Amino acid sequence: MRAWVARSYGGPEVLALREVKLPQPGPGEVLIRVEATTVSSADRRIRALDLPAGMALMGRLALGLRRPRRAVLGVELTGRIAAVGAGVTRFAPGDAVIAFPGFRQGAHAEFAVMPAAGMVVARPACMSVETAAALGFGGTTARDYLRRARLREGERVLVIGASGTVGAALVQLAIAAGAIVSAVTSTGNVALVQGMGAAEVIDYTGRDYTAGPDRWDIVADAAAALSFRTALPILAEGGRYLAIAGGLGDLLARRRGSRRPIAGPAAERPDDLAALADLAARGLFRPPIDAVFPFDALPAAHARADTGRKRGSLVVLLESPSR
Repeated sequence: MRAWVARSYGGPEVLALREVKLPQPGPGEVLIRVEATTVSSADRRIRALDLPAGMALMGRLALGLRRPRRAVLGVELTGRIAAVGAGVTRFAPGDAVIAFPGFRQGAHAEFAVMPAAGMVVARPACMSVETAAALGFGGTTARDYLRRARLREGERVLVIGASGTVGAALVQLAIAAGAIVSAVTSTGNVALVQGMGAAEVIDYTGRDYTAGPDRWDIVADAAAALSFRTALPILAEGGRYLAIAGGLGDLLARRRGSRRPIAGPAAERPDDLAALADLAARGLFRPPIDAVFPFDALPAAHARADTGRKRGSLVVLLESPSR
């Protein structure tokens, strides 16, 4: 099969399209023929070894000292079951599925193996492959952070970086949970974020949202724009700062009175992926798509991610969409 392989850390040019061995599903596993995947901010960070402040050494130890230990990147995909391993009854060949390899990676290939009982769910018949491919990364991150924050109905939530993959998921999932959402973005993305249903959209180029009288129960920072210390003035009593793109300082931060920081990697839970598929099928969550690329142009998607200006997900199609 063909797969994009990261030969070293660096720019998109380190990626090479190679013929690699077709994986085979073992007991309890499924082989998925990939129809679409994405180039996420996680893929870009791993490929470039561009990690949050203070995380470089830990990142190399976890990801690989000189090159990515898992050479085939890609954290989310959609496709069809090509084969099943012994003991698998949940899926059958031909089933359309959504999968989230997450830290396992491996989605930038024509086939991927996943545990059948893991992060694999049926793809709703009404869902496009573009939406299905982009469902997992932003959605699971947002759900995990909002769960850890114990979001309650009626709370005020500020989402910073609302036009990104994770930020857009935070806006929509917080609204679906009954929160009152203020969303921060740039001028060119105001209309996009307004379409997500935020109660207030703040253009940070024209308004300093940290300088006014507003206070929020949750500040969800998907852009590393603040830190727990600089967010304190805009946190209400009992407020939580979500350092989604935070560095070592955010991991080490400690609560101040009733206000507390939440940081660290998001958990990968199969029930989150199933919930996201259900919300998307009901029209309550739709990941925005910045651009769609053919598989042979996957490095161009990485180059787009490197600009820092993408709006939502960069989808990569391996074949003509099937719906």
